[in-house]
Amino acid sequence: MRVFVTGATGFIGGAVVRELQANGHQVLGLTRSDSGAQRLQAAGVEVYRGSIDEPESLRAGASAADGVIHTAFDHSNLGALSAAAVKDLAVVQALGEELAGSGKPFVTTYGTTAIRPGAVLTEDVRPFPLEGRGLVEAQTLQWAEKDVRAISVRPSTVVHGPGVMGFVHFLIAAAKEKGFSAYPGGGSNRWPAVNAAALYRLALENAPAGSVVHAVQDAGVTSGQIAEAIGHGLNLPVRPIPVEQAADHFGWLGPLFGLDIPASSQATQDLLAWRPVRPGLLENLREAQFFA
Repeated sequence: MRVFVTGATGFIGGAVVRELQANGHQVLGLTRSDSGAQRLQAAGVEVYRGSIDEPESLRAGASAADGVIHTAFDHSNLGALSAAAVKDLAVVQALGEELAGSGKPFVTTYGTTAIRPGAVLTEDVRPFPLEGRGLVEAQTLQWAEKDVRAISVRPSTVVHGPGVMGFVHFLIAAAKEKGFSAYPGGGSNRWPAVNAAALYRLALENAPAGSVVHAVQDAGVTSGQIAEAIGHGLNLPVRPIPVEQAADHFGWLGPLFGLDIPASSQATQDLLAWRPVRPGLLENLREAQFFA
């Protein structure tokens, strides 16, 4: 396929681009900057100029492709994610309108975080109340009724890969600043983790319209295990902190690091014959580069 990828210069999108290319697909990559265009061209990616700030600018990219994978999201202000979700909803609306009636695959990104804290999240569970990026997922799935092969991918809370560790980079930075690696409460709350690129490709190729698929490899690595791995990597002590102090210690990430949010991908593995075989989170955290 010729695949239009938003977020093609980002962490998840960049990994998806490489995965698509390695499996014979051509990529039309979205960028709004000259530097992004240069990086895409150097990687053998056809450049499409546009921006998620202008959803209408994306329509021609969707029209020119055999399918769309939407990974772009405005992370410029992590304290204003509600506004970013409103922007994302407008992008999904514009892309869906352009794809309506085509039967083309349209893969968007939501997440497993905080949909149902304390219980293992499965693919059949929908967010409630419906707000934020949950609205984006609902809008995506509605396009399945308009002859679009619409699919929502829910990446794990921690998406990691070669040289990149997602949210864990912020935990490493906090440990360096404070002089010890901390975990909230008893350290038993769980975070799912994954190297997600292969699942995006499989969803594009094979997932039925209206599917929700879980990019989950480690169903729940505990905050204590993550803190221990960081402490080992930095040669720092590991200590618990009270849950109510997590926001002061970790900043904006503190409340999230205190959540118990495990997730399963068994239904996704059965649906797409996906077997996550890449290194897990704790294995990746043994790499010295993350602590340099």
